[in-house]
Amino acid sequence: MLLLQCCAITFVQGQTQHLGQIDTADLKLTSCDFEKGANAMVLFDKTEVNALTDVTIITRHRRVKILNKKGLEQADVTIEYTSKDHFEKITDVEAHTVYLENGVIKTIPVDKTLIYKQTEDKSTKTLKFSFPAVRPGAIVEFTYTRTVDFPGDVPDWNCQESLPVRYSLFDKKITTGYSYKILSRVYQGYDKNVREAIRNSSNDSTGVHYLWAIKDVESFTDEPFTTTPEDNIQNTRFFLLQTPYNDMKLRPRVHTWPPVTGLLLNDPYLRDELTKNLKDDSTLAAAKLLNTDEEKIGLLFNRVKNKMKWNNRYGTETNDGIKKAWENKRGNSAEINLVLYNFLRMAGIKSNLTFISTRSNGRIELDLPDVRDFNTMVLSVTANKKTYILDATSPYNTYNSIPFELLNCYSLTIDPAAKNYDLKVVKDTIPVRKAIFVNAQIKADGKLEGTAHISSYGCLKTNHLAAYAEDGESKFKESLTAGDNNLKILSLKRENMEADSLPLIESVGFKLDLTSSDENYIYVTPTVLTSFRNNPFINEKRQADIDFGYIGSYSIRSLYKMPAGYKADALPQGVSMTMPNKSISFKRIVSEQDGQILIRFSIDFSKSVFSVDEYPAIHDFYKKMFEMLNEQIVLKKT
Repeated sequence: MLLLQCCAITFVQGQTQHLGQIDTADLKLTSCDFEKGANAMVLFDKTEVNALTDVTIITRHRRVKILNKKGLEQADVTIEYTSKDHFEKITDVEAHTVYLENGVIKTIPVDKTLIYKQTEDKSTKTLKFSFPAVRPGAIVEFTYTRTVDFPGDVPDWNCQESLPVRYSLFDKKITTGYSYKILSRVYQGYDKNVREAIRNSSNDSTGVHYLWAIKDVESFTDEPFTTTPEDNIQNTRFFLLQTPYNDMKLRPRVHTWPPVTGLLLNDPYLRDELTKNLKDDSTLAAAKLLNTDEEKIGLLFNRVKNKMKWNNRYGTETNDGIKKAWENKRGNSAEINLVLYNFLRMAGIKSNLTFISTRSNGRIELDLPDVRDFNTMVLSVTANKKTYILDATSPYNTYNSIPFELLNCYSLTIDPAAKNYDLKVVKDTIPVRKAIFVNAQIKADGKLEGTAHISSYGCLKTNHLAAYAEDGESKFKESLTAGDNNLKILSLKRENMEADSLPLIESVGFKLDLTSSDENYIYVTPTVLTSFRNNPFINEKRQADIDFGYIGSYSIRSLYKMPAGYKADALPQGVSMTMPNKSISFKRIVSEQDGQILIRFSIDFSKSVFSVDEYPAIHDFYKKMFEMLNEQIVLKKT
């Protein structure tokens, strides 16, 4: 058995090569043989973990083939690591570009003076560099050593990514006394899967050696309505459960929620941040004039959100304290929301700290508690028997709706006064609404011209406000056309941008060329300026769960005036259908009177998350629904 394992290891190593040892065949490679159309591919990615001493030493060797111009983005590398208290350090960085020129192999090293480190916050740094002379056909590779000041800190093995991976290898050696819960989400067969004891000269076990390898892994496709790729890619995660202590006696790691919560509640630095008296007399004076707690919450939320600027970094702790953040009017998510916590406290309103792992951070493992899995801190406050989730980071968030980035995410809410906690998934039980009313004239020359009034509630309002601010009016108008070059936005008026309790109303003037029309017939598809123009679920198979974020209610009402000299030749018929589990329902009502055609669509969701196993039913329902949505009005010349 040992001989077989040794042979297996030798074979695995044959799939990787030393730095700079590159086959000419790979330099001549023009495409990925197991994923056609790839812009670049990982030839191999090798991670070796040595945790046999009082530190963990991780060496990484990665080699990427650039297949075309779109793959040139692989020339830039960023490596993030924990710099606080010198917990991690990156050394021995070697990198170069290799390519063929007139049949001769050229190697261009990365200038070491251009490999630089950048401080992101008080805990994190990034190491960055760019490969020189990168071109289609080139290979870029790098290697580095990461030293972690803890002997059992094992990184996750992500064997799938946004590029196809020809070969991925993970080689880990761990000393006796460390035990892990290993969660593996590898769906295709391993090329190699080895677990063996490490023994000394006396044949005593001193540790464990794991080695996994996988080959020809297709890239992870960014599918519609998913959370972060880390929730869905093929990977293996390691959760440390026990460590050696006092002559190798095992000390259980804190891995239940009460002790984790206790660590937070007893953190003197965090407790100190909860009792800061911040200076802003006008804000507190304005709050005192209001009658209800809900009014005070809304005012304080908007004052903090408008006065402070988010540095675009999530965090569960402060960098230099909230007093300094308030003075600078800038901070991470924890700093801004702790400022709000103190203003609420000074106004006599009790709020609780809520730690969340956002949609972009990924899911946490409930049975393996670790506060480090949460990446942001917000607030939870109750007024008039209603609980609000407050996140004052974005200038477009409102106090009375949950930001999309927090929906369907695990949260740990801590009451500092009562010293208790609540662990649950953040959900909005009230459907997020969107209502569209289209009033248009069908012209005899094959054009459609009119207005649309779009009312967006909750996080849909927030998303529209953010998109308009970030893209600008011109690009935002362009996004309303959904890529339809025949649709022109003539005007845009917006209302209720600052009113938290009112929907955002967007009044849009438009003109659409009905290109399918001819001299005798006019064809109109009644989904203009709606978000239901293209079916997002056309693929037969899907890799990831569907996560809409919120339950929704959509109402679309369209009134079309027919031109003189035309009559309705074919109209969509009224129809109603529902998913077998009643999670999604669709209804269409059609009527014609006095030269006008009225079509009403209603689409309602009572569920926001669907597993991959439910995808066939979703796929079939959406196929039928979009066939009905795209059924045309046909007018005939009389």
